[in-house]
Amino acid sequence: MGLIGWLLQWPVRAVVLLLVAAMPLGVELAGFQAALSSAVTIGLLGTLLILPLKFVLALPWAVTSLGGLIAPVSWLFDWLITVILFGLAASLIDGFRLKDGLRSAVLGAVAYSVISAVFIRVLGLADVGVIRAAAGG
Repeated sequence: MGLIGWLLQWPVRAVVLLLVAAMPLGVELAGFQAALSSAVTIGLLGTLLILPLKFVLALPWAVTSLGGLIAPVSWLFDWLITVILFGLAASLIDGFRLKDGLRSAVLGAVAYSVISAVFIRVLGLADVGVIRAAAGG
């Protein structure tokens, strides 16, 4: 799939963001341009910040999950990173707003991750290793 699949993920994820904004979760988008900018920003933040965030959260993760033995705890830390990236992108992009703050970030990030993972797999874009287009995806 390579670079083309990687580039195709962004408009797909922008559409997913528009779907999430249509849900009553407190996520607001000004339009497709804001959604596309947000999807790109979430992807780039995920690429740039995933290792530093995992490093910062390594000790609490190791203690609470017994070094990864308790899978649900590891899963929760992945969701926490997704929420951080989603909220950070909302603070950086004009036209992308989390109306209810943390509640909107949590609900929006979860919906975005799940829906985008489904869309990306259905469209055959799942095996793209170039960029982490979303923390949950």
